[in-house]
Amino acid sequence: MSRTQELFKYKPNNVLNIYCTAGFPSLDSTVPVMKLLQQNGADMIELGMPYSDPLADGPVIQESSTRAIVNGMTLKKLFEQLQDFRKEVTVPVLLMGYMNPVLQYGFEKFCADAAAVGIDGLIIPDLPMYEFETEFGPIIKKYGLDFTFMVTPETSVERLHQIDAQTSGFLYAVSSSSTTGNNAALHLQQNYLQQLQEAGLKNPFMIGFGIKDKASFTAATQYANGAIIGTAFIKSFQDGKPIEETIPAFLQSLK
Repeated sequence: MSRTQELFKYKPNNVLNIYCTAGFPSLDSTVPVMKLLQQNGADMIELGMPYSDPLADGPVIQESSTRAIVNGMTLKKLFEQLQDFRKEVTVPVLLMGYMNPVLQYGFEKFCADAAAVGIDGLIIPDLPMYEFETEFGPIIKKYGLDFTFMVTPETSVERLHQIDAQTSGFLYAVSSSSTTGNNAALHLQQNYLQQLQEAGLKNPFMIGFGIKDKASFTAATQYANGAIIGTAFIKSFQDGKPIEETIPAFLQSLK
């Protein structure tokens, strides 16, 4: 059983997943940010791999990605930084990013290096299911990594079950057909969320996109096993305070 599966076994509800961008706000803050997230109540961490053209991300996360690249973050640098992170970080950690830089790095080498440092799973929004099934999924499974697919309000019930069958760890339920940081009102998506709840999925599911504070987290977790907060967390760094102040204050605001 993976760390992610163990988490949902022992904490099936109100799971808090925080997205942070590797190499942001400074090049060397990746692991310190992760440690502070764990210390202050994050149950899971989604670690963004900076990329110049992040299709699913809104302007705030795009800007953090750009800054991280300017800071000098690369996949090679990221794996160097993560070399010993499991000595201090025990919560599940997933890498979120896009196929282009992963393919440039070498897909199997990427999976091998991710598994070697202790990463639990991957979220790659632009990896099509057909290519996952025929080419990349077996490599991901070879290295014991979970893989999370996304579903949207437009996903048919038939397609939902196909995606659920290929997913391991958890299913990422996008709150609306938009990019991260949108202000979609969850109450407008009740039918969609109830459909997910009642679909008999094999995986737990978490809601992302537009979850930004205690109220939206509470609303999301009435339906889902947990929720993912990214843009609001990245925004919390904008006042320039040290991460030792910013991160505890942000997570405290969710409690």
